[in-house]
Amino acid sequence: MNSEPLATTDKGLRIAVRLTPRASRAGTDGVRLDAAGHAYLQVRVTAPAEGGKANAALLKLLAKAWSVTRSDLAIVAGAKERRKTVALAGDPSALGPRLTRWFNSENGS
Repeated sequence: MNSEPLATTDKGLRIAVRLTPRASRAGTDGVRLDAAGHAYLQVRVTAPAEGGKANAALLKLLAKAWSVTRSDLAIVAGAKERRKTVALAGDPSALGPRLTRWFNSENGS
């Protein structure tokens, strides 16, 4: 069981996300575990799921939260599902610890 939704690749990181569109307010709800014990980042956006609006809002929100450029982020799996995989381009040895600290602060650790 992994308590972080991160996976390292040769081009950066992949982050497991569960997106809730049409929420009353946008934001992150920290890291959660599914029934199988896999970690994911719970995210809410106010945009509807139609026409990719919720996905665009997700990437914009994560770019701002993580202080990265929007072009460094891409949805690489699950574009039409609530469960998604987001790729973050960059040096994984620098990004991994930074995102781990961010996840810990989001969970109140």
